[in-house]
Amino acid sequence: MSELFERIDALVASRSPLPPPAERKRLRTAHGLTLDEVAEALAVRRATVSGWESGRTEPRPPERDAYARLLRQLAELYPAEAGPVAPVQDTAARTTTTSAPAPAPEAPPVPPDPAPEPADTTAGHNAPPSPAAPAAAPRPARTTSPSPTSWRSGTAKATKAVKAAKATASTAAEADPRFANGPLAVVDCEDGHVSAYCVGGLVLGVPAKSLPALVDWTLAEARLGQARLHRNGRDADPVLVLTPAALERYGLPVALSDDERRAGRLADSHKVVKQIKRAELQLTQRGFGPWARIFRDPDGAKRRCVQLCVPSWNALDAREWDDKDDPKIPAMHPADLARYLGTYAQLVTTPRGTASTTGLELMTALRPPTRAEKDEATGRFERAFNADALTAVYDVVECEVPDEHPILRGKFARHHLRTQDQMLTEEPYDWCRELTDDECMKPYLVVIDVNLAFAAAANGLTVGLGGPTHLTNRPAFDPKLPGSWLVDLSHVDLSRARVNGRTVDADRLPSPFTPRGDRPTGPAWYATPTVAYAVELGFEVAPIEAYVRPQSGRYLDPWYNRLRDAYVTVMADLGVTTSMADAEFLDAMARAKHVDPTMALLAKAIKATAKGGIGKLRQRNRGQVPYYEPWPALKRETWRPDIRAAVLANVRVGMHRKLMKTAAAADLYPVAIGTDAIVYPSAGPSPLDVLPYTPEGKPAPGTFRLGVSPGMVKHQGTQTVLWAEAQFEENGGAFNIANLIKNDPTAGEGE
Repeated sequence: MSELFERIDALVASRSPLPPPAERKRLRTAHGLTLDEVAEALAVRRATVSGWESGRTEPRPPERDAYARLLRQLAELYPAEAGPVAPVQDTAARTTTTSAPAPAPEAPPVPPDPAPEPADTTAGHNAPPSPAAPAAAPRPARTTSPSPTSWRSGTAKATKAVKAAKATASTAAEADPRFANGPLAVVDCEDGHVSAYCVGGLVLGVPAKSLPALVDWTLAEARLGQARLHRNGRDADPVLVLTPAALERYGLPVALSDDERRAGRLADSHKVVKQIKRAELQLTQRGFGPWARIFRDPDGAKRRCVQLCVPSWNALDAREWDDKDDPKIPAMHPADLARYLGTYAQLVTTPRGTASTTGLELMTALRPPTRAEKDEATGRFERAFNADALTAVYDVVECEVPDEHPILRGKFARHHLRTQDQMLTEEPYDWCRELTDDECMKPYLVVIDVNLAFAAAANGLTVGLGGPTHLTNRPAFDPKLPGSWLVDLSHVDLSRARVNGRTVDADRLPSPFTPRGDRPTGPAWYATPTVAYAVELGFEVAPIEAYVRPQSGRYLDPWYNRLRDAYVTVMADLGVTTSMADAEFLDAMARAKHVDPTMALLAKAIKATAKGGIGKLRQRNRGQVPYYEPWPALKRETWRPDIRAAVLANVRVGMHRKLMKTAAAADLYPVAIGTDAIVYPSAGPSPLDVLPYTPEGKPAPGTFRLGVSPGMVKHQGTQTVLWAEAQFEENGGAFNIANLIKNDPTAGEGE
C-alpha cells in the first residue's frame, strides 16, 4: 500500500505548478548554489538548468519532480519578501554612478588561502560563504556618449551576445548589486573627460584625477566585479583596462621602455608608483606591470583589490587574445573592447592575466581548495579543505618533472637527455610519414582539426588529487589508479590489428604509445590512460614500478563544462550551432569569422584558455631563476605535471582509437598528425569527401564526426598532394605538414 501511495504522490507532484523562472533563480542564488551544483544533483546539463531559470524550457519528468522538491525546500528557507525591491537611485553628475555599493554581509573572519600565484601577496584571499545577495536591482540608466559608427552598428550584436552570456554564466552577478555594472570596465579619456565603458553599452563618468583615486573610486562606487563561481570560492576582483589615452591621463607611459619590458614592470622610482605608496595602497611583488594588482588591506573578510590591464604593454598577447598577423585590439573602440573582455568574463571568468593563467585560475575558482566550516565546540569558523580539490603541494616524482627541476640536481650530466625509462613523456602527436603510391594518386590532402581537444580529453578523466604512493616489486596494473607506470610495451604489435572484425594496417598509423608515433623499444614511463589503452587493445602489461595517487577524482569536469558551454555559446552567436547537418556546419564555419570579428576573437581566446590551462599545470622555469633552482610556479597547489600528462595521454590514445575505427570503416589512413590536426589523402577538397559515412548517411560509428562540440572535428584546410611532395623534397622528409595546411592562416597551432 505504501508503494501505491508513493506512486500517487509522484503523480500529483508531476502536475503541481512550479514557481516562475525568476523565482527559481532567486531561490538558487539565495542558497548560494551554482548552476553546476544543481545540474550535478539532478543529473542534467548545466545549460538545461539555465534554460529552466530563463523560461526558455520547462523541466520534464523525472527531473521535474526532483527539481520541484528542491524549489519547495528552498522556498521554505527563503520566502519571497513582500513588496517590490526599491530601485537604485542614480544621482550621477555627468554619467557618474555615485550610489555606494551595498555593504557586504558580515561574516566571521577566516584565515586567507594562499594567493593564486606565489608573487601575489594580496591579503584576504578567501572568506566564508556570505548570505545570499538581495534580488536584482535595476541597472543604472545607460548614458549617451559619442561613439564611432562601428560601435553603434554593433549594438544589436553586443546585446545578443550579452544576453547569451547571462543565460549560460553560472554567476549571480545580476542578483548582486555590488557588481551591477559588470565584471570590468575599459577606461578611456577623450577631450579631458575620463569614461569607463562597461558591458552592455553602459558608460560611467570617472571623477578620479589620479591613479590612486581611480582605484578608490572603483572600490567605493564603480560596482564592478564578479560573483564567485563556487559557493566556497571568492568573488573576482574588478578589472580596469586602461587605453593609451587613459595611460597618458594618469601619468603612465603608453609603451614600456626596453629595460621596463625586460623587467616586466615599471621602476619603483616611477612617479605613479610613488603616488600609490603615498596613498597607502599596495602592489603585489610583481610590481606595476601589464597585469598589476593594487590593493588595500582587507576590511574584515572583505577583499579590497583592483586589477589593472594595460593592452599597450602587451597584457593581451596577440597569440592568445588577438590576431597576431592582423591585430585588432589596438584599434578597438573602448566599448567594443569592453564587450569582448566582458563577455569572456561572463562566459568563462574574469581575465586574470594571460589566457593560460586564466585557464588555471578557472580550475581553482570552480574547485576551491578550502571552505569555511563552523567549529561546533567554539562557534568559530575555521578553514577546512575540500575533498574534490587540489589542497596542498605534495612531494614530486622524479620521472614526472622537467629537466630543470631542483630534485634532479646532481642526478644527470648538465645536458643529459633523459630516456623514456627516466622521464614521463606524455605529449600530443607530432608525426608524419611518406605517402604511398596509391595515396599519391589522390589529388588532395584534407586536414581536420579536433575542437577543444585538450578540454575534451579532460572531460570525465580521473586524476590524482593527493600525494604519490610508490609501488614496487612489479605491481598489478589498475586502470582506476591515476599515476605513472614504468612498463615495457615493446611487445605490443599492432601491424595487423583487427577492429570490428576488419584488419587494419597499423603500420600506416602512429603508435599510440609515443608522441613521435614510433614503436617503444623497452621499458618507459606512461600515464594511466596510455597503459589502460594497451589493455583495451588486448595486450598484457606487467608494470615494473609505479607512482600512483589513490586520492583521486574528476577534478576537471566543471572546468570542461564551463569552457564547453562558453565555446558553444560564442559559436552559436557566430551562426554555428550543434544541430547543423555536416554540409551546413562546414558552410557556417567558413562564414563564422566574418560574421562578427569580435566574437571570432572570443572563440579563439576560449580555445587558448583551454589549451593554456592544461599546459600551465607543468609551467616550466622561464628564466626566472638559474637551472635547478626552484621557480615560483612550484609553490602552487596546481603545479601538477601528472595531471597534465594524464590529459595529454588521453588526447593521444583517444585520437588513436578513432584513427583505428576510421581505418577499419573506410581503409583510410592519415599521413600526418600535429597536436590535434589530422591530414588525410582525399579525392576531393572537403572533409565530406574523406570522412566515412554509413549507407544511411550518418557518420560511421566511432570515427571522426563533424560538429562544433568539443571532441568533434572541423575543417582546418586543404592542400594538393603535389604541394606536399614539394615540401618533403625541400625539407628532406623530416617535416610535419599538419600545421601548415590552413585555409585560415591566422589560426593558431593546436586546439
